[in-house]
Amino acid sequence: MSQLPHRSHYTWRTWFTFLVPSLIGVFLFMTPISTSQGMTIPIAVMAKALQTMMFGSAQAIIALIICITGVISVITKAFKPAAICNSPLLKHLFDVSWTWLVVRLFGMAFVLMTHLSVGSEMITSANTGALVLNDLLPVLFSVFILAGLLLPLLINFGLLELAGTLMTKVMRPVFGVPGRSAVDCTASWLGDGSVGILMTARQYDQKHYTQREAAIIGTTFSAVSITFSLVVLGQVKLEYLFAPFYATVCLAGIVAAIIVPRLPPLRFKKDVLIDGSEPDRDAETIPGNKTLFGHSLDVALAKADNSTGVKGTIKEGVHNALDMVFGVLPVVMAVGTFALIIAEHTPIFQYLGMPFVPFLELLQVPEAAAASQTIMVGFADMFIPSILAAGTIESDVTRFIIAAMSVTQLIYMSEVGALILGSKIPVNIFELFVIFILRTLITLPVIALMAHWLVG
Repeated sequence: MSQLPHRSHYTWRTWFTFLVPSLIGVFLFMTPISTSQGMTIPIAVMAKALQTMMFGSAQAIIALIICITGVISVITKAFKPAAICNSPLLKHLFDVSWTWLVVRLFGMAFVLMTHLSVGSEMITSANTGALVLNDLLPVLFSVFILAGLLLPLLINFGLLELAGTLMTKVMRPVFGVPGRSAVDCTASWLGDGSVGILMTARQYDQKHYTQREAAIIGTTFSAVSITFSLVVLGQVKLEYLFAPFYATVCLAGIVAAIIVPRLPPLRFKKDVLIDGSEPDRDAETIPGNKTLFGHSLDVALAKADNSTGVKGTIKEGVHNALDMVFGVLPVVMAVGTFALIIAEHTPIFQYLGMPFVPFLELLQVPEAAAASQTIMVGFADMFIPSILAAGTIESDVTRFIIAAMSVTQLIYMSEVGALILGSKIPVNIFELFVIFILRTLITLPVIALMAHWLVG
């Protein structure tokens, strides 16, 4: 293992480079602040302000971006123009596989039909395409721009190296992931799950995570934010139970995070980097002559000393934002709309939920048959189970269970699932469905036990 310079080796400039951007990043992404809507983080407030500024025009801008992505992707695939193929950024954005080209074209078709209110109502209705375009995509668009531009503050100047080395003794043996993933989880928990996915995808691209680690972190640690958990609980009229509700969500989430990565498909993911090379575990090894904190600080300062500076940081931030806006928005529009069409216009999710009736009855969940219909629909969208529960289920225990379940299932195709599929994180849609089922089976007994204790 190469010996890192001691922290006394570095000048005040290196310390400044480490401390100032990292502290700004911590403030923006990880510092809880109180607003009229409850607790959130500054980046979420900035995203909300950007949405307000774009009020009335956000949908048109998003539709234009998705259409531009589709058209240029077709041109690139068909004609291979030199202007695109010779530019690493443009080639990365628009030279995609046939599968992703088809997905982008579906996204373009769906967004045009929805924005112009033409074609089948199955696609354009308020519960399908319009829900994705009007409610979800403006939020993601603002988050992508701001998080993409500002994430380098959090990940490029040593903070993740500091946290990662400090947390390795917990995260590696318990969850099988690097300590730095604790920062991804915290950003999701305090802000938004999409921020966690963005951080994970970016670090996977930069060879900080192996294929297995990126898959585990993306599907396990991109936790639902405190704010959105409160929205879900409010939908089932149980706001007064927020403290026990979130304690239940955290407990069930920890249990799932310990068990699910040790089961297929995550267990069989390769422990190699994105380019197939072996990871370097040196940073996780504490030299015998150093304390844990001292070595963590040395690793962080080494990262800060090798940072790309202001120009490189701005360039990377712009690339991050463009990558998410052009690469992910069409996927979310296509996959999210399609999943909601299935949930809204077919009985597939009801049929898929029927095998859970005996399980729910074994757990003594009241109104088990009605509850079973809400379990699988969470794969389409996290909010739908609570909407269904609020309208059809009387039992507080059951509504508590459904709300907590929809949050801990974590994989829903209208956002998190589509974001993962749109990134390079090595998980396909079938694997996402299997992970969703596993999380459901593992967390449901924990949630039911807590519900009977706290609510029953």
